[in-house]
Amino acid sequence: MRSGSAPAWARNLAVQVCTEAGVTPPEVLRWRRAAREGATGLTNPQLRSIAVTAGRDEADARHTLLHELAHWITPEVRRRRHGEALHHGAAFYRTAIPLYQRHEPDLTAALRREAGHYPSVLRHAAAMGIDVEQLRQERRERRTAMSSGRGRWRVLVPEHPVVLVRDGRWYACATCGRRLVGRVLRRAARRGARDRHTLWTREPLEAAG
Repeated sequence: MRSGSAPAWARNLAVQVCTEAGVTPPEVLRWRRAAREGATGLTNPQLRSIAVTAGRDEADARHTLLHELAHWITPEVRRRRHGEALHHGAAFYRTAIPLYQRHEPDLTAALRREAGHYPSVLRHAAAMGIDVEQLRQERRERRTAMSSGRGRWRVLVPEHPVVLVRDGRWYACATCGRRLVGRVLRRAARRGARDRHTLWTREPLEAAG
């Protein structure tokens, strides 16, 4: 496995997980670093590679690598929802959650990280008999705080052309850094710089004055 600048723990973890699963490790483990807190990753079966862009949080980089390794060793999911492959369904989490249990020190923290990107993990974990009520309560409290919080909207980045750049496994706007997914990404890819948007933020009234 070619691993370039990947740290030793990441190389060892990739080999260990694949050996336990009885699958051949990826031929390439690409490792980049970015000046941000969290990590992103991408598994490419065609290129037989896993790529991780690690931030400052090494625990998040480890979780991201485990997530991508779960994709690597999980059989391809062919069932589709709304015309798109269901990559994070029950079959995936039957592989991913046991990996988090074996290779991360705190399963609750691992599921909290995962739920920040894919909330459906809590449903799949509960179906596997894992107590996730604490995490569900945390999400309910955050939604309540967001819906009840008073504030006002202001423009963070004025209207500008959308110029797409890669941000790990995501596409983002080069001007404001906003990640683009789904219909918004397809429209931006089709229209290029003719597509424009504005980045807004909401401030609490106390902070806004």
